[in-house]
Amino acid sequence: MTASIMLYNPTAVRAAGTETMQKTLAGLQGKVVGFIDNAKPNFDHLVDDLAELLTSRYGVARVIKRKKRAASVPADEAVYKELAEQCDLVITGSGD
Repeated sequence: MTASIMLYNPTAVRAAGTETMQKTLAGLQGKVVGFIDNAKPNFDHLVDDLAELLTSRYGVARVIKRKKRAASVPADEAVYKELAEQCDLVITGSGD
């Protein structure tokens, strides 16, 4: 008997003519870091610890934390806009 395995490629297909922008940070000193908590258990604890580490050890000036309503839905558009305007770096995460 032969078993079948289905593999899914999670890579997004980009529409023709779209551009991507990649910005590399030379360091974190004086930067603003944002976190989007996906509302799973324990990610808030991880974010608190990371925020403390980033500010004390790496000189991050400020940390902004925002939380999604649920893991299965995207954050509100206003959250993305706010973080894009105010942050040098945004980290999204998962807990459990």
